[in-house]
Amino acid sequence: MKKLICLCLCICCTVTAAGCTAGDLVEKYIYHQDPDTDSENVSDKPRIYMDEVTGMLQDFTGSQLTLKTEEQTYTFDVSQATLECSDGMISGDEISVIYEGQLSDTGSDTSTVKALKVVDEFHKTEELKDRTAHCAIVSLTPNTITIKAKNGKTATYPITGTQQYYQNGIAAGNWVYVHFKGKFGKSGDDASNVLDASHVKVVSISDIDPIQLPDPTPTPEPSDDQTEPDPSTVSKQFRGVIQSISNNVLQVLPNTSSTSVDLDLSQLPCYFPGGIAPGSGVSVYYTGEDFSGESLEGISVSSVSGDNPDNMSQHQMNFTVSGTILGTTANTVTIQTGDGAVVTCLTENAQNTSTSGLALGAGINITFDPALSRESNIYTSIKIQDA
Repeated sequence: MKKLICLCLCICCTVTAAGCTAGDLVEKYIYHQDPDTDSENVSDKPRIYMDEVTGMLQDFTGSQLTLKTEEQTYTFDVSQATLECSDGMISGDEISVIYEGQLSDTGSDTSTVKALKVVDEFHKTEELKDRTAHCAIVSLTPNTITIKAKNGKTATYPITGTQQYYQNGIAAGNWVYVHFKGKFGKSGDDASNVLDASHVKVVSISDIDPIQLPDPTPTPEPSDDQTEPDPSTVSKQFRGVIQSISNNVLQVLPNTSSTSVDLDLSQLPCYFPGGIAPGSGVSVYYTGEDFSGESLEGISVSSVSGDNPDNMSQHQMNFTVSGTILGTTANTVTIQTGDGAVVTCLTENAQNTSTSGLALGAGINITFDPALSRESNIYTSIKIQDA
């Protein structure tokens, strides 16, 4: 035992005497060589240097990102890199790009390196904060909301999978609170009336702040009164599948019908825990005659509630987003939706039946889990299919 202790002390003294630190012992390069190569010839082999650049994310196009450091701005090709940031690709976030190779003397030229990973910066000096915009609704789609502030500035936010609660209904001109993380892009400076919110993460939207859902209607106690209640006052519901939303009109395909119905949400309380994604389920509560499955005639809709992804298993997930592929990385695909949003989804562990090979410009449908992306703007894919 004493011999072992002495040996350890000798090794420590040797390292200290040589002036080495822990950082010095981590090589910045590796050698390309076969296992059987003579170690004496190692010096003849090319070296691959590993390094990283840390800065603030400015933009992300699906296969390229723009990063700003204190000294300059870099644009990296990340088509072969893995994206591993816990918040996703949110503008204003501090991240690091790990790459192999050496940056050229021209500084911002990244053509001489290969990006391997994009990760959270270990020593963040500025954590992403929850920001709030209180503005009037201009328009609403499944993946975007456009709002206008008192000062006249407008912004279109990506809201795929975002929790939404409208106590007083959805209508243009109604004021809502939009909670989000990130900073506005280049066109979102103080002088512009149109702010670039394309790469922020919207956490929630509601016309009350904080969100306070009403208590469920209690089940009435049994009564000795044998009088039958008026059928027109008894609360009922039917289930359906969301087809789309445009401003205050929600298109729903009832489970018992092949014909869609349009619901006017302008004065109806409505709650969408996982966003207003096409393909997701919805419950429509009403009074009046029994719903025929074909028409809303004779009934009075009282509220609408979407499926809650927190209460669903993965094989029950039916939230979908569709679009054209803008770019890919080693573990993500980014699409442009028909309503103008840019949505990035993980491809790892997803069932991929698409025949396109995720080629640029191909159309795909992605089934995703909103519950796994509450704080990130990179969504967990479950299935990827041809559009």
